[in-house]
Amino acid sequence: MIIMDIKLDNFLAFNNFHLNLSYPKKIVRSSIESENLQDRENFRYKKVNILMGGNSTGKTAIGRMLTEIFNSISKKTYKSLIDYINDKSKCATFTIDFVLAEKDKKSGYKLYRVYTKILAAGEKTSNDGDILTLVESVEVGEHDKYETCAKRLSDVIAKREGVEKPHYAEELQKITMPTCSFMFTGENLMGEELPGNFEKILEHTLRCLDPAILKVKKLDGADKAYIVSMANRDLIIRENEAIEGDLLSSGAKAGMGIAYILSAIKAKMYSSYYCDEKFSNVHSDIEKAFLSLMISSLGENSQLFFTTHNLSILDLDLPKHSYTFLKKDVTDDEQPIKCISASQYLKKNTQSLRNAVENDLFSVAPSLDLVYEMEEA
Repeated sequence: MIIMDIKLDNFLAFNNFHLNLSYPKKIVRSSIESENLQDRENFRYKKVNILMGGNSTGKTAIGRMLTEIFNSISKKTYKSLIDYINDKSKCATFTIDFVLAEKDKKSGYKLYRVYTKILAAGEKTSNDGDILTLVESVEVGEHDKYETCAKRLSDVIAKREGVEKPHYAEELQKITMPTCSFMFTGENLMGEELPGNFEKILEHTLRCLDPAILKVKKLDGADKAYIVSMANRDLIIRENEAIEGDLLSSGAKAGMGIAYILSAIKAKMYSSYYCDEKFSNVHSDIEKAFLSLMISSLGENSQLFFTTHNLSILDLDLPKHSYTFLKKDVTDDEQPIKCISASQYLKKNTQSLRNAVENDLFSVAPSLDLVYEMEEA
């Protein structure tokens, strides 16, 4: 599954929010391999998505919304989405485009669009429900671009909207969603069997994050518990928490979550991964190294979302379209959170993304006025 486009309205802090994950022109000698569907050279998608922005600009919220949307599609229920509606006196909508490989064809794909509208409290559709969902799909031809397929979907949806009122669950039956498709910050692995490479990756990760750690091995007879050996004592950890004592550094405490998502990427367990600020307490050079490893480990038809505050990530040799900046303006009720793509502003390879951010070309720098006002407090 590859996510191509997401629109959110009245969910969490998102109003008229739009994030597009296609790009129009192939990058010559790109550092990222295969930024297109396999056997579909013209169907391009952003394989690596670095999401940056100030605090509370929606970086984590996007991942949460994608998780809930895909859960609602696979489980054929929308109940959990109601908790994410910001103003229940108004309707809430989302539209998402994603690609699935067709099981009955060796190299066939379909682009799906799911449009869902949850009505305001007290409103009902003609079938006495409080939700309207329309699902359509088109086959991705050998020479198709995302834009041409999306236009065909828009034409079909426009003809149905306002005319048909299908039942939510019945409409979602049109989608055969893979059980393993989207991974959010490694949480999926907490309830599943870990890949065979996990123990080795966990040991290398923890030892990298904390040189005092000498060895990591699985605790016999315990589920997802590990013995972390240091010079003077051993420590038992499970699901990223120390069972006894608290000797792990802040960076090492994030190690199990980092190992979860890295091992899943290397084992090709999912197609889309969302790594949300797992490196807040990790040295910037280590974060860059792990991100580079994640990118190089991605397979065909896979996708990575990576949120960070670390400006050193801007120095990586990645296409400019890989970077999206989130900007929040609480005075703008129509669209409080906006997506700004670096490639919209920087057209030449010689233009420095790092300089653009440091000079606040995208107007996404956080306001420090309240900090300075405390001088007089």
